Amino acid sequence: MTRQYISMENLRFLLFEVHEIEKLTTYSRYAHVGGKEELNFLLDAAKGIADKEMFPFFKEMDSQPVIHKDGRIHSHPQLKNIIKAVADAGWYTATTDIEDGGTQLPYTIFAAAHLIFEAANSSAQGYIGVSTGSLELISSFGNEALKKIYMPPMMEGKWQGTMALTEPQAGSSLSDITTAAEPVSDGSYHITGQKIFISAGEHEACENFIHLTLARIKGAPAGTKGISLFVVPKYLPSDDGSLQNNNLICAADFQKMGQRGYATTHLIFGEGGPTKGFLVGEVNRGLSYMFQMMNAARIAVGQTAAAVASAAYYNALHYANERPQGRLISDKDLTKEQTLIINHADVRRMLLMQKSIVEGSLSLVVECLKWYDLEKILDGAEKEKAFLLLEILTPIVKTYPSEAGIVSVSNALQVFGGYGFTMDFDAQQYYRDIRIMSIYEGTTGIQSMDLLGRKVTMQSGKALQMLAGEIMQTIEEASGFEDLLPYSKACGAAVEKLQKVLQYLQSFAIKGEVELYMADANLFMEYCGLVTVAWQWLKQAVKAHQALQKNDIPDHQKDFYFSKLETMKFYFKYELPKTESLAITIMHTDKMTIKKEREILM
Repeated sequence: MTRQYISMENLRFLLFEVHEIEKLTTYSRYAHVGGKEELNFLLDAAKGIADKEMFPFFKEMDSQPVIHKDGRIHSHPQLKNIIKAVADAGWYTATTDIEDGGTQLPYTIFAAAHLIFEAANSSAQGYIGVSTGSLELISSFGNEALKKIYMPPMMEGKWQGTMALTEPQAGSSLSDITTAAEPVSDGSYHITGQKIFISAGEHEACENFIHLTLARIKGAPAGTKGISLFVVPKYLPSDDGSLQNNNLICAADFQKMGQRGYATTHLIFGEGGPTKGFLVGEVNRGLSYMFQMMNAARIAVGQTAAAVASAAYYNALHYANERPQGRLISDKDLTKEQTLIINHADVRRMLLMQKSIVEGSLSLVVECLKWYDLEKILDGAEKEKAFLLLEILTPIVKTYPSEAGIVSVSNALQVFGGYGFTMDFDAQQYYRDIRIMSIYEGTTGIQSMDLLGRKVTMQSGKALQMLAGEIMQTIEEASGFEDLLPYSKACGAAVEKLQKVLQYLQSFAIKGEVELYMADANLFMEYCGLVTVAWQWLKQAVKAHQALQKNDIPDHQKDFYFSKLETMKFYFKYELPKTESLAITIMHTDKMTIKKEREILM
């Protein structure tokens, strides 16, 4: 029997009770999908793939990592089976438009399936996730010729898609990229330069690699305004179906701390001959195209972090229910058998912390996925609302599950004691795997500056006002239940204090002291994450409380809803109060991180 790595009961609760995702199928874009029963069938099918093809190889893909040897990348042989199983089940084409050969599912359901894959084996899912993102770029912005040539083999899992953004000298500063594109007479471009940290950039499970590459056409404006997007294949497809060398070299694979089964490569374009690329969309619009996909990519990182933390939690919970050690402090009879460690208060605290972070994070992920779908199908003021909520929530959903997830998995490892530090158990692998999530798709620092510097101020604060309105609506709903009233008040107080913190920071912005305004953006992000997840816990508590008032639910469901209410109480006792110390620190008069005339770092 496969060890639990995700709760399908919790996933369904979040999708269908808390966020009512089945309502998406009432819109014309998704009317062909069916209803809740059909969506559940899809999720069960995804779980079957994860149980059979992914989770059994989770540990093996770490102990036999991807490696660059003899001029090529060597990957685990199971990867080919995983890609085939996922492609055959239609998950590569799940969000692609029907007219382009896809099944046009709600993105939320697509992402929920990938959440299951991520919890089972995040290294394996990475290949699928980046390829489907590349497919979406071609489908959204590519011309018919590009779609016809590149989409079918990518949708079948035969060709791997990637995103090639980062360069050695530029890092996260995309305005400084130097990869060049020179137009040639046949309408293509010669691409020269280097890209690093290219996920899934090469492996043995696919026959071709389609790199969605950012480059600068000769004579283009400086900075981000002069960046274009290109399809750059490893091998050029010919009319007869053969593949020809395109002078694109995979020079190395980065050996990493975690996700060791997921290739992270260094690519060199144009060495030994011209590397052909093909323009996607319009000249100098590359970064805007890429950033239209960035919300999905950043939600996906937060989602992966929540998935890894989920797997680690169930790993620790399983161990705590099997491992006897010591006796309760109140029990002085040493002749009695040792008790299971789940009975010790501190172990229970660590497990409850994990549960509160994991299930709060997952609810926030589904919240964002819902708005991602709605932004595509709504019109007018409703569309703008979806857009603004998605914009302000995206840096939070990328950051909170990543940063709090690291703490959660660290506690999972701690439950194992000394065994957690050994390679015999999986806890150390989850700890290594999750560490990259606060770096992927923009570090926590970058997300925090985006939140405070761009999203809070956009449209004169309209996005933040809308988010506050959504939170206050839930607070009002929770206040209707006497048992939830203390928690709705606590959430309201944290929102009120957040407004005071923001007013304090804005006093620097008004004076033009931008460095001081942004200096503690990371702490501001942490505060926002704690409040936003408290909101998600209130949402869950309302639904659980309503369910428990019914008389016709079975005992196991009563236990589930009771667990929800108790975990919400834990979050409000142990996690939300952290906002108080964050507020004190942010509004402290000492400005420690601004560089002074005399250096203090030595």
